[in-house]
Amino acid sequence: MLLDLNHGSGAVYGRGDAPPSDAAAITARINIHIDAALLARQRQQMPRDYLGGSRVGEPCARKLVYEITHAPKDRDFDAGILRVFDAGHQFEALSIRWLRQAGFDLRDRGVDGGQFGFAAAGGKLRGHADGVIVAGPDVGIRWPSLWEHKALGQKSWTDLVKRGLRLSKPIYFAQVQLYMAYLELEVALLTALNRDTLALHHEAVPFDGAEAQRLSDHAVEILRAAEAGELPPRIAQAADFYLCRLCPYATRCWETPG
Repeated sequence: MLLDLNHGSGAVYGRGDAPPSDAAAITARINIHIDAALLARQRQQMPRDYLGGSRVGEPCARKLVYEITHAPKDRDFDAGILRVFDAGHQFEALSIRWLRQAGFDLRDRGVDGGQFGFAAAGGKLRGHADGVIVAGPDVGIRWPSLWEHKALGQKSWTDLVKRGLRLSKPIYFAQVQLYMAYLELEVALLTALNRDTLALHHEAVPFDGAEAQRLSDHAVEILRAAEAGELPPRIAQAADFYLCRLCPYATRCWETPG
């Protein structure tokens, strides 16, 4: 027999609700399973055997060598960060849908069904773009344009809006410059979605050939160091430097002579 929940049935919502203490316990138990599944998925992922174009702008060359040589980390991403990454993919899908509905011909896959990308240095340097806008409304940008998407928290998003990509997010700026160089595009459109308010910010980034060349040369230097088993100089003189405190290779780095 089904419970009658129609208006006038006399049924009162909420009488069967678990008390807050029970809800907290159930939450903890469920999240243990979710977190374990996310961490298990992460362990199953194959590490990259190349230097990603999205990483070349990282200010610490030694960190990049550790990354591409798969040096053990002091710590890995926790489940909370993995949830943020997953949410970022969903936000990107939303932005793609909104732009297409607005009349932008945004392609996030090539004719082969794969992402737009490039490979250089014998496949040791690679990049995969979020998409390319091949046509669209007249908004002051010449098409085609590289399209990159970032989902940011309120503080980071506000800083981007205030200072622009080059100053606010130099790693992302380097990413779009490399991608434009190898995909032979003259402009990139960055779409930044505010995770807290869903506000959208769009910035046109022109191609800077000199910067792209510098970044490409830097990538080759990183690859050569990794192949030779060499470690570039540290980015700082002391382990309490703010980037070092956040680095997952900090213990290994500062315990290594030189």
